[in-house]
Amino acid sequence: MPVGPARPTESDALCALDAVELADRIRRRDLSAREVLAAHLDRVERVNPALNAIVTLDAEGAREAARQADERAASGAELGPLHGLPIAFKDTHLTRGLRTTHGSPLFADHVPDEDELLVERVQNAGAIRIGKTNVPEFAAGSHTFNPVFGATRNPYDRTRSAGGSSGGAAAALAARLTPIADGSDMGGSLRNPASFCNVVGLRPTPGRVPSLPTNDLWETLGVAGPMGRTVADVALLLSVLAGPDPRFPQSLETPGPSFRAPVARELKGLRVAYAPDLGGRVPVDPEVRAVIAEQGKVFEAAGAHVVEDCPDLDGADDVFRTLRAQAFRTGLGPLLETDRDKLKPSLVWNIEEGLKLTSADLARARTEHTRIHLAAAGFFDRYDVLIAPVSQVAPFDVDAEYPTVIDGQPQHTYLDWMRSAYLLTVLGAPALSVPAGFTPAGLPVGLQIVGPPRAERAVLDIGAAYEAATGHGRRAPRLS
Repeated sequence: MPVGPARPTESDALCALDAVELADRIRRRDLSAREVLAAHLDRVERVNPALNAIVTLDAEGAREAARQADERAASGAELGPLHGLPIAFKDTHLTRGLRTTHGSPLFADHVPDEDELLVERVQNAGAIRIGKTNVPEFAAGSHTFNPVFGATRNPYDRTRSAGGSSGGAAAALAARLTPIADGSDMGGSLRNPASFCNVVGLRPTPGRVPSLPTNDLWETLGVAGPMGRTVADVALLLSVLAGPDPRFPQSLETPGPSFRAPVARELKGLRVAYAPDLGGRVPVDPEVRAVIAEQGKVFEAAGAHVVEDCPDLDGADDVFRTLRAQAFRTGLGPLLETDRDKLKPSLVWNIEEGLKLTSADLARARTEHTRIHLAAAGFFDRYDVLIAPVSQVAPFDVDAEYPTVIDGQPQHTYLDWMRSAYLLTVLGAPALSVPAGFTPAGLPVGLQIVGPPRAERAVLDIGAAYEAATGHGRRAPRLS
């Protein structure tokens, strides 16, 4: 059922501000951290129950943090770039003293005694922690539901999925419950919910955002990244998340602040590869395909050179599924032995796929991954960016685990329908999900803008220019 209109309040007007503007007004002391927090907590109280985006709330802790933030501002001390901005962290990211469930009954009462590095960086930059956002069980799958909290509903239509695994984060952004959000992405867990909820999300190059603690310093599929309602907001958060850490050997040396404030780069002369179905490798729902087809025209109208082309992704499906299964075996394998009956069937299947792997399987996947990565370097010598659909479908029924058919083609597992995102994961490249329009039923569709590895700066600039040319992200859901 579409969500009906609501009468806006003064709190709603504050919550509608983009993060960059909100942070600037707090810094100039036009607004206090306590005012901003109160507005967002008021909106969470009124709007969140219908969506289930924020699943753990620490209002009192947030009020104390906001009080301290205002005292710091009054003292004339230097303020961090996120000073006073409310944030609810993804419920797979460890938060000291605040419940982190991973969407699993095994961790329903788990309270960590340390912050994850991402959480530490965000709070050191001045953000105010208000709670946690919902996830699928152990972040497995691109639809947010779990036995602890239930499903998160899409703010544009509560009968539909908000995507996943960062579905709670994306829904909270779209509903104006938070101005920024953190996400993570292995096979689309940050990009798909951004697409479903008409917000922006960046999957960075592996190593751009260090992840600690971890049980595998060398795993390259899963990354953490920023989410926001505008490209500039995403760039602001990336400027805090990015930067090296000596404990994380993959971390890239570029300082985080260099990513702040993207410039709306001129699209004229840009070399764009357009891959509406990734070279015929994925089925795409006709309504999604129709929206994506218009986006190449946006670039052409701005003077870009658009050619239908796609990187060599032969073998990418096997690479992704093999390395993902190995990651699940490494991270969750012991739970299969001790608590199999408390894991959802699709999670059991994915762990078992990892247990079947041989050294030959892993060697084959690593070799093919290397070949695909090197071929992509040649592709990005010819093109500045690749554009493609984020998701192959529009937001689907919230009561379904995953779409079982796309454009007449069966989808046999909970991973199949995510190919448009996870095949591009294998490139190791930054991928930005940006609002691209709506289906006739008013459901959001996202465009994926992908650049060469380590080219986050260029991808953000191009995304900002595309955003300015289209304005789809300004269409907010009507919430009651």
